[in-house]
Amino acid sequence: MQRLVKRSFLFCGVALSIILVALPTMAGLSRPGQNCLAVFCFSITMWITQFLPLPVTGFLVFALLPILGVLPSSEAFSLLGSNAVFFILGAFVIAAAMMSSGLSKRLALLFVSRFDKSPSRLLAGVLISSAALALLMPEHVVAAMMFPIVLELAQCLKLTPRQSNYGRVLFLSMAYGSVIGGVGTFLGGARNPLAVGMLKDSYGIQIDFLQWMIAAGPFVIVMLLLAFLMLKLLFRIEFVSVREAHEHLRADIKRLGPLSVQEKKIASIFTLAVICWIFFSNQLGLATIAVLASGALFVTKAISWKEVEENVNWGIILMYGGAIAIGVALSVTQASDWLALRLIAPFSGSDFSLIAALSLGTKLLTEGISNVAAVAILLPISFGFVDVSGLSPVVMLYAVTIPAGLAFALPIGTPPNAIAFSSGYYSIGDSIKGGIILNILSWLLVLVVAKVYWPLLKIM
Repeated sequence: MQRLVKRSFLFCGVALSIILVALPTMAGLSRPGQNCLAVFCFSITMWITQFLPLPVTGFLVFALLPILGVLPSSEAFSLLGSNAVFFILGAFVIAAAMMSSGLSKRLALLFVSRFDKSPSRLLAGVLISSAALALLMPEHVVAAMMFPIVLELAQCLKLTPRQSNYGRVLFLSMAYGSVIGGVGTFLGGARNPLAVGMLKDSYGIQIDFLQWMIAAGPFVIVMLLLAFLMLKLLFRIEFVSVREAHEHLRADIKRLGPLSVQEKKIASIFTLAVICWIFFSNQLGLATIAVLASGALFVTKAISWKEVEENVNWGIILMYGGAIAIGVALSVTQASDWLALRLIAPFSGSDFSLIAALSLGTKLLTEGISNVAAVAILLPISFGFVDVSGLSPVVMLYAVTIPAGLAFALPIGTPPNAIAFSSGYYSIGDSIKGGIILNILSWLLVLVVAKVYWPLLKIM
């Protein structure tokens, strides 16, 4: 049944793309604008059905835009070199260095070991440690790094898969912490710098590292508290002595020994990069700092090119580039404005109802497809609402991008969910039960923050 639905969607999406190219130009659209909608429809279809790998779809966008006369080829291909793409690439290189050197594992063990005195504290430790690390590196890297640590804890505590509630909450907290922390900075999820890059290319507005942290901060703090309470109340934890876990963590830390020279180099370069991102990103640029930090890793021999090749997903860079290109094309051709005018009628009552609808739509979409793809699909449409609603494009960016990172219900929604689910310690029913609650709470939090907090920052 699922395969039939996917094939039907694929057929309809491709057919609609062809029809848009073949039809005479519709009222209110230019020929390039209508062809751009065709490319957009094709991209959505491929990203949702994954008939083609995500990077391949992004790669094809660069060819389709000039072929259909949407953008000149020189302009279309130049978007692959946008600041956002190079920032993401630099962040991936730094994350690869931390993984290959063992620095990331050391950080994870040190974080978790601070909370291993009781079952509740250990649960909070896994949740908070995952979130804290996801502020510093991509959330999927954090989940992959935390997984063996949490698995060892579950095994040394003799927790039975799918029978122990404590086993369930340990792995769910790892997933939830990684997801929640991933919205807090540009480093946690590539969708964040991708969205900021689309904003810069479309409106010339630059959001720096610190501005994002201030705007997204309440989501990390409040959602961590809500996730902890929800896990404690929904899954009644049986009595578990965590003495074995305490001893296991101490033994792991002892085996690591003192910081190596390589780890010290990477830690110093990364710390300097974060300081520059926070305080000097407007002057130097996010991408410039990321590239310089990556270069410093090679200059100091802290990482080899082979280690980067093994740990960086190069194909996904093409997807980010394609998403930026389609977003810019929709804005340049004003196709996003045309699309927004036809979608705004149900939400014309207030700006708040528009934000509510966009954030809810994003949350529903991101449970089924890559959150990067969800941002690539919905952010250009949300920018189209700017002129017809009077809302700032910055508000539209936050209302789409932050909810896109908060997928809790399904393993396919985001890599941390899939990695945690692969442990076998909880069922899909457990995932959906807890995830639906957190999805509702996180959506309500978006509305509260948009109504109360963002106006204080003069974002609205």
